[in-house]
Amino acid sequence: MARKKKTVDLDRDNGVAPGIIAKTKKRLVVAGGRSHPELTAAVAEALGTEIAPVEHRTFASGEIYARFEVSIRGVDLFLVQTFGEPVNEWLMETLIMIDAAKRASAKRITVVAPYYPYSRQDKKGRGREPISARLVADLLKTAGADRVMSVDLHAAQIQGFFDGPVDHLFAKPVLLDHFERTLSPEDREILTVVSPDMGRVRVADTWSDSLGAPLAIIHKRRDPKVANQVSVHEIVGTVEGRTCLLVDDMIDTGGTIVKAAQALKANGAHRVIVAATHAIFSDPASERLQDAAIDEVVVTDTIPLSASRRWDTLTVLPIAPLLARAIHEVFEDGSVTSMFGGDA
Repeated sequence: MARKKKTVDLDRDNGVAPGIIAKTKKRLVVAGGRSHPELTAAVAEALGTEIAPVEHRTFASGEIYARFEVSIRGVDLFLVQTFGEPVNEWLMETLIMIDAAKRASAKRITVVAPYYPYSRQDKKGRGREPISARLVADLLKTAGADRVMSVDLHAAQIQGFFDGPVDHLFAKPVLLDHFERTLSPEDREILTVVSPDMGRVRVADTWSDSLGAPLAIIHKRRDPKVANQVSVHEIVGTVEGRTCLLVDDMIDTGGTIVKAAQALKANGAHRVIVAATHAIFSDPASERLQDAAIDEVVVTDTIPLSASRRWDTLTVLPIAPLLARAIHEVFEDGSVTSMFGGDA
């Protein structure tokens, strides 16, 4: 005799079969490493959520330990970790936290890395060199990261190093809003956007369009009369009597920016303002950037800055609202591109 086919009637109100538990609602969880706890707290506050507590330890041998103190099974985890000093310690901590989250059955793990480590090692300049930015992407993926979110990657091709979604955010709206509020009408009238080298021309050009200001470029070349020194800075464009806005993605030791500012002042610039996303500020950057040729420096807090690395003419803008909005868009399956004027 043929066995009668068993059927299950769905509840008309909720579409769930009797006795079957409905699908669990998505849960967003924010956690952070030890590199920038203030930023993690600001992101969580902007999202209106709490930070998942994590136990961190560094043993006497230097080994790192991390354990989530609450259940994260099935959650959409956003792990906030930036990569200032010591970069290698924070990288290892991130990998360990990802592994812990994966083994704790997090549904999706997104690494929110405002400053991506080793981003300047994105290609082989000479033989037998590593491509360390690709190695970092491989490490994150192997550890269990499903997605990466970062701000102003040094090279856009880094997005292709990661075998998964990469949300490339831009700090320009944050910086631009500051200058639109603070630049005087006189400065706006005589404003010129300046690229500190040929590699940043494309970025500077977008600033020029946004501010409706002309573009100037600083071209560095070797002086044939002086061996082993890049001492001549040729300026393409008019800067005499102008307020010059030098834009870059990062400032490390500050040498390039200071020399560029000095070249602008030597060519008659009225004021020089520096804008950058990532304030790495390796020594002696803080001292260099207080040079008389620079009137103001504006950065974001993608990397923590201690009080000893701040001075009166430095302005630090919060990046947490931008990160929080991007996290919200990812969690709700929205459009990150639409945040920057792209198609939804």
